[in-house]
Amino acid sequence: MRRGGHALAAVAGLAAAIPVYYLTDAAARALRGGTVAFAPAPAALAYVAGVAVLIRVLTVWPVAALACGVPLTAAGALFALDLDAAVGVAATLPWARAGGLPWPTGPAPWAAPGEPPGTLAGTTGLYALTGAFLVLSALLPARRRSILGG
Repeated sequence: MRRGGHALAAVAGLAAAIPVYYLTDAAARALRGGTVAFAPAPAALAYVAGVAVLIRVLTVWPVAALACGVPLTAAGALFALDLDAAVGVAATLPWARAGGLPWPTGPAPWAAPGEPPGTLAGTTGLYALTGAFLVLSALLPARRRSILGG
């Protein structure tokens, strides 16, 4: 990949970190709502599927996977090491006052008002797990990536 391709992949990876962050949080909140209601959570499946598709696309380009995985891993580490600081940072993110999601949620029971976006996904380790997967996929030798890619 040429230098311009690396820059484009890095920008794509950084841009993908935003939807991965919010979709992962939405999935965690929908799962919590399903657990609390003791009911199925089909929205959670849709959000997890969206995250899986984005991750699969990112793993094709190691630079994009790194550019998305490193911030997610850092967010996961911050939630694991200093929860108060992580919640404070999450409260400064866009849509923090709108229930934590960039799309309207209506009266959804899992959109807890006052809970900054990413709090549930961060405290459960989903960001650390997702970010670590992306970073490790980028660090695999090229011959292993081709086996994983089909």
